[in-house]
Amino acid sequence: MQGTGSMRSTGNESWRNWDWRFHPNLLVTGRLHFPQLALRRRLGQLSCMSRPALKLRSWPLTVLYYLLPFGALRPLSRVGWRPVSRVALYKSVPTRLLSRAWGRLNQVELPHWLRRPVYSLYIWTFGVNMKEAAVEDLHHYRNLSEFFRRKLKPQARPVSGMHSVISPSDGKILNFGQVKNCEVEQVKGVTYSLESFLGPRTYMEDLPFPPASSRDSFRNQLVTREGNELYHCVIYLAPGDYHCFHSPTDWTVSHRRHFPGSLMSVNPGMARWIKELFCHNERVVLTGDWKHGFFSLTAVGATNVGSIRIYFDRDLHTNSPRYSKGSYNDFSFVTHANKEGVPMRKGEHLGEFNLGSTIVLIFEAPKDFNFRLKAGQKIRFGEALGSL
Repeated sequence: MQGTGSMRSTGNESWRNWDWRFHPNLLVTGRLHFPQLALRRRLGQLSCMSRPALKLRSWPLTVLYYLLPFGALRPLSRVGWRPVSRVALYKSVPTRLLSRAWGRLNQVELPHWLRRPVYSLYIWTFGVNMKEAAVEDLHHYRNLSEFFRRKLKPQARPVSGMHSVISPSDGKILNFGQVKNCEVEQVKGVTYSLESFLGPRTYMEDLPFPPASSRDSFRNQLVTREGNELYHCVIYLAPGDYHCFHSPTDWTVSHRRHFPGSLMSVNPGMARWIKELFCHNERVVLTGDWKHGFFSLTAVGATNVGSIRIYFDRDLHTNSPRYSKGSYNDFSFVTHANKEGVPMRKGEHLGEFNLGSTIVLIFEAPKDFNFRLKAGQKIRFGEALGSL
């Protein structure tokens, strides 16, 4: 038989001599050849599946699509297949389960002879300064959890007495400034909704100032004094940073809201990639008031940081299987016996993470409040954030 796209011989030589380039029912890329009609039939079968089954069957192809070099699977788009987006693929990873497993591993006591090499590797990888630790002897820490939550020497972090707001933790300043249009920047150019982050104001009766009318914007419900503005500051804690956080000012905590959420990574690169990342992740929102009005501190969880601990809140349990995503749990510290809440002094121990994560401050202050920061700078607990 002669001609383009026809068999030139029989037997084992027939496939070898087939002219693949001009066959109408084949997609060709490099050395991979895709039968177009067969693919369309398979994709038609996928479209008839239920959504969970379709998602499951699409996963292997999607993973290969992003891993194989030179766009080897891109010709599949010509027959109607579309890969799951990278963001959707990442959100599908069971980060809560993985974080619980990591938490169990952290609790395993290490043999005495293994502690120094394991901790030394971590110190070398993340640049930990053990000279600041209250206990420098690595053999003292029985497991990874104790090492992550190590305390510092009292003189290692002097608290600034001249400034009204200090950094609650070690970390890196991702963003700061005035809240505009009820949107807050998690990193430059990427915002999230203030109401989605803090949740609806259904607990106004707990706070010592009167609620705003429902006609007011969410921002006006937070700003309690005329002439004041809302400010925010985002601090990212890397794995090598000191993992405890402290009170950033003198204030009274009246309410806690826990959002179970996801546990995605909160490093700056991921924060640029996923919009409203902080609204998706598990977080603990502490709200109350300071001398200028509303004040809040939010501890945001991350991958392998399912454990957020607030020292005065024994009822708080994070990354627990009994909670469902999308819900939140409120707890009031204002009771008949305690009309004010929990008073916190500037620099006082407030809580801790099991690894690195993020602290978000949102507070009310007069218009002449000034931050003493630069975006991207490293900061340590006790150093000034801003003052009047």
